[in-house]
Amino acid sequence: MSTQELYAMDPGDPMWQVPTAGAARFSWDYDEGRERLLALYQKGKDKQWDAVKRIDWDQEVDPYDPLGAPDETLALHGTRHWARMTERDKGELRHHFAAWQFSQFLHGEQGAMVCAARIVESVPDLDAKFYSATQTMDEARHAEIYARFLRDKLGTLYPINDNLAGLLGDTLRDSRWDMPYLGMQVLIEGLALAAFGLIRDTTDKPLPRQILTYVMQDEARHVAFGRMALRDYYRQLTDAELREREEFVIEGCYLMRDRLGGVEVLENLGIPSAEARECIERSPQLQLFRKLLFSRIVPCVKDIGLWGVRLRRAYVDMGVLELGDGDLDQLMSQDEELADRLDAKRFRAEEAARTGEVSAAIAEGAADD
Repeated sequence: MSTQELYAMDPGDPMWQVPTAGAARFSWDYDEGRERLLALYQKGKDKQWDAVKRIDWDQEVDPYDPLGAPDETLALHGTRHWARMTERDKGELRHHFAAWQFSQFLHGEQGAMVCAARIVESVPDLDAKFYSATQTMDEARHAEIYARFLRDKLGTLYPINDNLAGLLGDTLRDSRWDMPYLGMQVLIEGLALAAFGLIRDTTDKPLPRQILTYVMQDEARHVAFGRMALRDYYRQLTDAELREREEFVIEGCYLMRDRLGGVEVLENLGIPSAEARECIERSPQLQLFRKLLFSRIVPCVKDIGLWGVRLRRAYVDMGVLELGDGDLDQLMSQDEELADRLDAKRFRAEEAARTGEVSAAIAEGAADD
C-alpha cells in the first residue's frame, strides 16, 4: 500500500521543495581540529546502530491504545463530546493522536536529516563537517524507524503541521551557515526531545518506549554538538548579529508554544475549528508538554550566548525564564543512561534465552542416551 493512502488528511503535493541559499564551503585545513568536537565525532561513530536489529519489531501494538495514555491526557476528556463517545470512539481518538504525534516526529526527523546535510555542506570547519555527517546518518535512521512504526503498527499518517513546516522552511532558506544549527539543533530538536521524553516517561507500551529511548540517546549527542559549535561562533558576533538570531529564537519559541497541539486531529474527527482549539488549550497534556518543551530549549539558548534583554523579556512573558539555570548536561546524561539500561536488560533476556536453549539441548541429549 502506498504511503499516500495511509494519510488521514490530504498531504498535498508529495514533494515539498524549499529553495535554499548560501555557499557550499570546502576546507583545505586538515589539522586535527577541536578536541571536544572530534571526541563527539568518535562517539558518533562508535554509537551507530541498526534499527532493524536493535529494536524488537515483533512486539505487538494495539492501534486503539498505542501509547497507554490515561483518559485525562486526551484533549476531549471532560468535554460534551467525551460524554457521547463510545469505547470505540475513544480508541479512535487515541489512535489518531498517536498517529499525529509520530507523524510530526517522522517529518521532523526528515527535516533534521536535510539540515544536518546542509551543515555538512555549509559549515566552514572540517571537524564540524565530520560530526554532521554522522548526524545525517542518525537522522536517516530515526526517519526509518518512525516511518516503519506508523506504516506497520498504526497504519495512519498525518501531514506535517503547517507551523513545523514554517519553522523548518525558515531554517533552510536562511543563507547564514549557523541557522540550520540554531533552527534545528536548538529549537526543533528541543521541541522533539520534550515530546519524546514525555511519551517515553509515561507510556507503558514497550515498543514506543524502546524506540523513543534509543532515538533520544542519539539526540543527546546532537544537542551537545549544536551547543559546542554555536557557543564558539557566537562569541565572535556583533551585538546586532546576536540580536538577529535572538529574534529568530523568540519567534520560533512563540510559534512552537502556541501552534503545535494537534488541532488538526480534532478537526479531522469532526470537531469545529474554534472548539478544537479551545479543547487543545485546556488539555493537561499540552500544559505539561509546554513546560517540558522549554526545559530543553531555554538552558541551551542561554548556554550558546543568546541572552539579550529582549529575549529574556520574552521568556518572562512565557513564564520560563528561570529554566535558563537548568542542568542540560544532566538531562542529556539521563537520556543516554536510560538507553544503556534498556540495552543491558535486553542483553540479559537474550542471554537467559540462550542459556535455556543450551540446557534444553543438553537435557534432550542426555535423555537420548
